[in-house]
Amino acid sequence: MDSSTVRQLVETTTDNVERVIIGKRREVELVMVALLCRGHVLIEDVPGVGKTVLTKAIARSIGSSFKRIQFTPDLLPSDVTGVNVFNQQRGTFEFRPGPVVAQMVLADEINRATPKTQAAMLEAMEEAQISIDGVTHHLPSPFIVLATENPIDYEGTFPLPEAQLDRFLLRLALGYPSRAGELEMLDRQHLRHPLEGLNQVISVDDLVRAQDAVKAVHVSTAVREYIVALVESTRHHNDVFLGASPRGSIALFNATRAWAAIRGREFVLPDDVKLLAEPTLAHRIIIGPPARMRGIDSREVVRDLLNSIPVPQGGRQAMAPAQPLTRV
Repeated sequence: MDSSTVRQLVETTTDNVERVIIGKRREVELVMVALLCRGHVLIEDVPGVGKTVLTKAIARSIGSSFKRIQFTPDLLPSDVTGVNVFNQQRGTFEFRPGPVVAQMVLADEINRATPKTQAAMLEAMEEAQISIDGVTHHLPSPFIVLATENPIDYEGTFPLPEAQLDRFLLRLALGYPSRAGELEMLDRQHLRHPLEGLNQVISVDDLVRAQDAVKAVHVSTAVREYIVALVESTRHHNDVFLGASPRGSIALFNATRAWAAIRGREFVLPDDVKLLAEPTLAHRIIIGPPARMRGIDSREVVRDLLNSIPVPQGGRQAMAPAQPLTRV
């Protein structure tokens, strides 16, 4: 599979999702970037803008197994991962999998669960496995978590720790639809919700092949150095208390390869890095108290760094591979 095939696959999926999510093509494509990278997504926005519907629409479009976890303060880790139950007839313990055992998991309002329950997701998100009573259970492949949280309502919530935020490849917001988009939404839901008639358009095997194809996308030395310089500069910014970790460099590297493939290219451009820097790095940066007092957030810091760090020169030809890439 080459990049042009990946582009066609993503366009087919995005067009199908847009039957439900109107006017948010870029956000849908960013979620597809995470799927191609086997990464997780944190969707941070106010209630009612379509966070849950977006996740369901993507799961239906690719035909993956789907489970939803509604996070609440009384949710226990075993409610997420599963438990061992004693079978009296056989005289043995049997594993009863929890809702995290699925190819696509919606962690709805993840910041409403206690830190102990949030921690139950760490092993699953990082290693695609869970450990119950000392026994490791591997999760289905591909395994993707799409988590949602409301950034406005802080009552009864537990902020995600930095270690867990770092596990998310991307953080994005949907925002309110345009006036025309909201009117079209009313028309489409006149008789029934469009999600009810949404069909599968690609297979999970197609997605896995596309994930493998993304790994063949070329990233020039100049672009690699640009990525590292950008991430490294977050650790020395005056307004930053804690900069992005090396996992941030890897996330940006992988995300740019996926975005290039979605655009039908076999190589990454500096513009890809600039476009994906904010959704991949901002949530990994902790702003210092003085800067927070002045109302500065991590997104502004990333934009400031993009304006100050020199962009690699040389044009598209300099970024392309010297020899044709091996097809996957």
